[in-house]
Formats: sequence, structure tokens, C-alpha cells
Amino acid sequence: MPISNSKTAVEPSPQEISSNPLKASWDAFASWWRKGVRQEIKQRAVIDKVREESGWSLRYAFMLLMSAGIAILGLLLSSPAVVIGAMLLSPLLGPMMGAGFALAIGDAQWGKQSAYALVMGTVISVLFCALIVMMSPLQNVTDEIAARIRPNLFDLGVALFSALAGAYSMVRGREGTIVGVAIATALMPPLAVVGFGLATLNWTIFGGALLLYFTNLMTIALTAAVMARLYGFRSRLSDNHTKLQAIVTVLVFIALAVPLGFSLRQIAWESNATRTATSVVKDEFGDDARLSQIDLDFGSDPLAVNATVFTPVFRADAEDRSAKSMKQLLGKDVEVKISQFRVGTDTGDAEAAEIAAANARAQVAAQEQELTEMAQRLSLIAGVAPQDVLIDRQAKRAVVKARKLPGATLETYYTLEKRAEALEEGWTIVIEPPANALPVITMENGEPTAAGARNLELAAWASQRVDAPLGVQGGGRNGARVLELLKAKNVACALRPGGAGANQVRLGWLPPDTETTATSISE
Repeated sequence: MPISNSKTAVEPSPQEISSNPLKASWDAFASWWRKGVRQEIKQRAVIDKVREESGWSLRYAFMLLMSAGIAILGLLLSSPAVVIGAMLLSPLLGPMMGAGFALAIGDAQWGKQSAYALVMGTVISVLFCALIVMMSPLQNVTDEIAARIRPNLFDLGVALFSALAGAYSMVRGREGTIVGVAIATALMPPLAVVGFGLATLNWTIFGGALLLYFTNLMTIALTAAVMARLYGFRSRLSDNHTKLQAIVTVLVFIALAVPLGFSLRQIAWESNATRTATSVVKDEFGDDARLSQIDLDFGSDPLAVNATVFTPVFRADAEDRSAKSMKQLLGKDVEVKISQFRVGTDTGDAEAAEIAAANARAQVAAQEQELTEMAQRLSLIAGVAPQDVLIDRQAKRAVVKARKLPGATLETYYTLEKRAEALEEGWTIVIEPPANALPVITMENGEPTAAGARNLELAAWASQRVDAPLGVQGGGRNGARVLELLKAKNVACALRPGGAGANQVRLGWLPPDTETTATSISE
């Protein structure tokens, strides 16, 4: 392994110092750095130490799994203390520093070993965390998880400072648990959140956490490489390759910083919007009122603001006035909803109202959770996504258009709807079936048989769900009777040419704009 040999420093002359003080100061600093700092570094020992801890091993894999398991449990419990405990066990410092030092000295084989340890560690950690989440009854997005799905420029700063601390400690031979925690802070929690996103199939969480993990990983590795170069760890590469290495490092930092900067800008705007909305609502009600809660939904268009205010005087126009003020200040449309609770001026009334409001919010949250679970159940029944289930809270009615299932008949969808209604007590469930072939109505003595009556009921149900008229094919009394029975069920229908068997009437779908006015039918 090539080890740097310090060059003989040329001390600046008094004439040089007087003619160019900046250059002289820089030369003096460079001389001190080479002679007073670099010469103290035992490069062979540092490289051997970093190389020893940067590869794949059973100990590394075991400690990584234990760290990942504790991290995901801490995230699910939203416990920062447990997450910190996971960082104490994380062995990610070794391969991260190994990748950085290998890049600095141009050792491709060492770089491959470190990269293998990182890739394998990443994969098994994500899969292990996903397995724990799938087995866990807790799968809610906690504050600890939500904090790691929107990376920004500050996260890049955390990774940068962690890498500086880690590389310095490695070079100076003072590595330890605290430095490992610094590295794990930037890597292990995002890695666990990636596993959570994979287990719950939440690709927003998965993508955001993966971006944060990749950003931190690249930042730490490149910063370690730069620190190693500053401390004189020489490269086997040519000068041109070394310059290219430096250019690529700078470009990677820029590529990471630009999108994270935009993300930070968006977060800053949202923070300012929250402060503005809070100020507007407070000013609208005055000092005698209390703002209990305010929430902004930045994903909606227009921006949705929901606030709860305790006030001695109701203000009917508060929502419109607040919306106009916020639109002027924020420069975008805003929809404001304010829940006003009348209270007296004493503290007791305000506290009682706040407790009542908190109970009301808890009840609303429980109802929302119930609706979400119902939508998931109906989506499974109909074979569609939960967002395709339309729910009318006021009418207590849920509508879902079923996907065409292999081998399913109208009887299948009719049965599914009845089962769903039995599960969702007090709700009207409407499952719209695909326009499958309609059943044949068998007749006997001018009336439907038992099977025919059942098929007639299914056809009427399907017509109402699909909202399309039916064509009746059957001559004589049989066709007339089926037409009459369908119209009695408020089904739009019309006779159509064509016949069936002597005791059969066939039904078919008609275009929605078909004329279905009753006509005289001859026997």
C-alpha cells in the first residue's frame, strides 16, 4: 500500500510575505499542515484498521439485524429513546469509512468489498424490518416515521457532519461508539423506514426514505474520501484520475443538494403558511378567543385549513374573511373551516369546551378510521383499490364498481352485495357489477318458474346497478309478461325482435338512450 511521504516545505521569505500576505499565510498553513498534522498520522495502521472493519462478516450481519430490529420497533412505537438504542448497535461505520478510504486511495478491490457489505447489509436490513412490520399489529405512520420521508438540505447537513466526525475519528485513531451513533443517525432509521414502506406497500414512504438513505450514504462515503485525501492518504490513480475523482465528488454533492434544496424550500413555505394561517385566525377573533387547534392540508387544492376556536362571540363571516386574508398573504386559493365553541371569559369554561372539542375530534377520528376500514373491506370484495370506493357519509351509502372477476356471474355480485350489507350494519351498500350476460327467464303457463323468477330478480337488480335498460326477446304472452314484471320493478325495458324457446324469454342489454316507452303487444 503506497504511503504518502511528506515533501520538504519551503519556508516563505520575508520579501514574499510582504509582497503577498495572503499567499504567504496560505503557504505557512500548508507547511504546518504537512509537517505538524500529516506526519503524525500513522497511515498504515489507519488503513489496516479501517480495512479490517469494512468487510462482510457474520458479526456484521448479526449486529446489523439487531440494530435494524430495534430501530423499526422504536419507529413503530414512536420512541426516540429506542431508536437511539438501535444506533448504539449499528455497525455501519465500518463499511462506510471503508468505501470512503478506498475511493481516496484508488483501491478498487477494497471498494468492492465495502460496497458488497453495504449492499448486502441494506437488503437484509430492509427485508428484516419489513418482516417485523408485517407481523406487527402496529402499522400506523408515527411521527418518527413521518420525519424521515421528506429529505431536505438539513438532512444532507446531518450526513455531512456525521461523516466529518467519523472520518476524523478514524484518521486520528479515536473511533468509538459515539462516532458510530453519528453515522447510524443518518443511515439506520431511514433504512428501517424503507422496510416499513415496503411492508405496507406505501410507495410514498418507501421512496422518500430510500432517497434519504441514498443521500446520506453517498454524502458520508464522499466526505470520508475527501477527509482521507486532506490527511495525505495518497492515491494509486494518476493525477488526471484524481482530478476526475474530485470533479465527480463535487458534481454528486450538487446533484444531491439541488432537489433537497427544493424540498427544504417547500417545507419552509409550509411552515410559513402555518404561521400565517394561525395569525389570521387569531386576529379574526381577537384576544378574548383561544385557538385550540389548526391543521393545514397541503395536499389539497385549494389549500384546506381547519381550525377550532373557543370564543365568547360567534362570528358568522369568520371563514370567508379568513380565507380572503390567507389568499392575499399566501398567493393561492384557500378553503377555511372554523369550528367555533362559545365559552365564557373564565378559564373553567374554556377548559371544559376544550375537553368537549377534544372528545369530538376523537369521535371524528374514530369514524374516519371506521370508514377507512370499510372502504378496504369493500375494495377486497369488489377487487378494486380502496380509493375507488365512494362513500356518502350523510346518506350512509357506499358505492363501488366491481372489477370483472374470472368465472363470476350476476349471482356472484348480487351475493357479494348482500354479504357486504350484512357486514356493514346501517349502511346501504351498492356494488355495480360489470355488464355480464343476462340470464334466461324460463316460463310456465304464462308466468316465470321459480328459477325464472330468481333470474328476473337478478336482471332487475343488474339493470338498476349498471343504469342501463334491458331488451326483452320473446313473443306472445311470455314476452309481454316479462316486460310487465320488469316495469313493475321500475326497470327501463323494451321489446326487441327475436325469439327464444317456447317457454323461454331472453334478456339483453340496450344502449342507455334506447326508447323504452311501453308499446302494445299482440299475443
